[in-house]
Amino acid sequence: MRVAVVGASGNSGTAVLRALEETPEVDSVLGIARRMPDTEVPPHSGCEWAAIDIAAASSEEEAERSLTEAFAGADAVVHLAWLVQPNSNRELLRRVNVDGTARVARAAAAAGVRQLVVASSVGAYSPASGLDRRDENWPATGVRTSHYSVDKAAQERVLDEFEAAHPDIVVTRLRPALIFQADAAYEIQRYFLGRWLPLQALDTVKPPVLPLPKGLRGVQAVHAEDAGRAYAAAVVKRAPGAFNICADDILGPQDLADIVDHGRFIELPARLTRAFLFGAHKAKLVAADEGWIDMALAVPMMDNARAKAELGWEPRYTAAQALEDLLRGMIEGRGTGSLPLRPRDAEDARLAAADGPVDVGADAGDGGDSGGERARMDAEGGVSERISRDLLGLYLSDHLTGATAGAERMERMADDFVDTPVFARLSELAEQIRLERAFLRELIGDLDLRQRPYRQAASWAAERLGRLKGNGRLLSRSPLTLVLEAELMRSAVMGKLGVWQTLEDNAEDLGLDPAVFAELSESARSQIATLDTVHEYARERAFREDLETFEPHTSEDPEHRPADEEIDRKEKPVSAAASENARPGGPEEEPPGSDPVPEAPDTSDSPDTAEKKTPEDVAEKPGSRAVPHERADELADEWGEESFPGSDPPAHY
Repeated sequence: MRVAVVGASGNSGTAVLRALEETPEVDSVLGIARRMPDTEVPPHSGCEWAAIDIAAASSEEEAERSLTEAFAGADAVVHLAWLVQPNSNRELLRRVNVDGTARVARAAAAAGVRQLVVASSVGAYSPASGLDRRDENWPATGVRTSHYSVDKAAQERVLDEFEAAHPDIVVTRLRPALIFQADAAYEIQRYFLGRWLPLQALDTVKPPVLPLPKGLRGVQAVHAEDAGRAYAAAVVKRAPGAFNICADDILGPQDLADIVDHGRFIELPARLTRAFLFGAHKAKLVAADEGWIDMALAVPMMDNARAKAELGWEPRYTAAQALEDLLRGMIEGRGTGSLPLRPRDAEDARLAAADGPVDVGADAGDGGDSGGERARMDAEGGVSERISRDLLGLYLSDHLTGATAGAERMERMADDFVDTPVFARLSELAEQIRLERAFLRELIGDLDLRQRPYRQAASWAAERLGRLKGNGRLLSRSPLTLVLEAELMRSAVMGKLGVWQTLEDNAEDLGLDPAVFAELSESARSQIATLDTVHEYARERAFREDLETFEPHTSEDPEHRPADEEIDRKEKPVSAAASENARPGGPEEEPPGSDPVPEAPDTSDSPDTAEKKTPEDVAEKPGSRAVPHERADELADEWGEESFPGSDPPAHY
């Protein structure tokens, strides 16, 4: 059996890959992501890969053509891709999450796939009160003040229509609770709490009390390993309909307090909690908005009996164990070899040029001329007397200062241009530069040279001040920004190439392996080529009134090929049917988002109004038709009018 997994590099995706690898019936897996993971490390090393953007910056025609080609020969498609951030770009989230699902479904049908398995969520359900467990027949019309919930409900309607149009294709929907695992800890922190929160302090300092919104009945969760096994079981069983996936226990306020702190919690008014999160999100102090609180207070407690009976699935972890695993991962900054699941500290990540972790520093490679006569080393470190330590330290410190600003700028570029065809390349570059900066810092320390941290601090601050430059726009992104940023970063990478060449030439006197720096030099040349392509994309559009930098590429604009496609044309294409065509990749992430990144506990003041179920609310096939289409359309109009005021423009330089 051949299975294609869309969104294979995120939280759910990595768990599904592990589960499929252990499933005897599955002999071939194709992972699909917008950005490639490190295919040298498991679980990404055990399958083929294809880079496809399902909707963020691709036209409908392009996406469906690429997906159809990738799905050729697949028996089942598992669709996990889901974009959680940026909250401020409502149109982008809707396009990727809802329209993207429709594109995947149509491509699966065109490719002759026999089963479509889609990641829905507990967030798709309508509000409920109490701790009574609801089965898959509970209406899936969402919580109207949560954009995540609204889009999950809209995704369910897409599947209803697809199922009606293609009765020959088995459509399976899994509705998981919060999905936790240690390797997803930093991803969950970034998406919901914010990357700067010092969660590692929880190892030694517990909060005196856990604040919770009043009205939080309980939280359901499932360990990623259990969720992955549920997807694998759904593929093997070819079971149609919806399945609730959650651990057997429900975590109440006291349970949460026992796990997170000393067992003490305080309930705050839901309105106050919601207002606080609204303000903190607007001030960019936390990543999640108030809609996540609304959803957490409103969604029902799920009954997982159907999954146990029809899929033969049983959770191996309790919800408490899943949460404990997540918290331990947050303390340790855990991650794995993809951009969504990258570890918190760059030193813990893998640097391809060093063929090992970033913190290997001066021990990268074989440590220099280990077999013959080496230059006499200075007693203070591994530096020959022929080398001026003061000048070398100043030189490397200056480059570390520049790398500090460059890493920050590249990360911001990737965040700002997520809705363009060059996003995947920018994001990959940002991670490479982040890791190389950390490697240079480790190297300076290993050579016992001065780092001059005050210079790096000044560089960090100056880069942020530079973001105030509007480039002709005050409240929206300027197309000129991408042109200027690409030029700036191209110059910076040229300078970085110089430092790698210098270290390669002096490697013997420094006790280093020259091959490591030769590979880093080659990587820098590749980065320059990528920035050239980004610059080409930007300059073609920035000064034209008839072309847009930020709108998805369309087939009506054939003379301007997306930058990703220009780069990919130079590489061997990835085939959905042949593993020899799988493209290797550096540390990356998955197509916008991987479903469902665990929803952080949320709250709502909305009264529960969905206790009563009418006959038309209940589907003939459990979970397949949550609400009549006429009523669904009314709800969609109502949500569109009431729930989403004009969103803030994404941050810009």
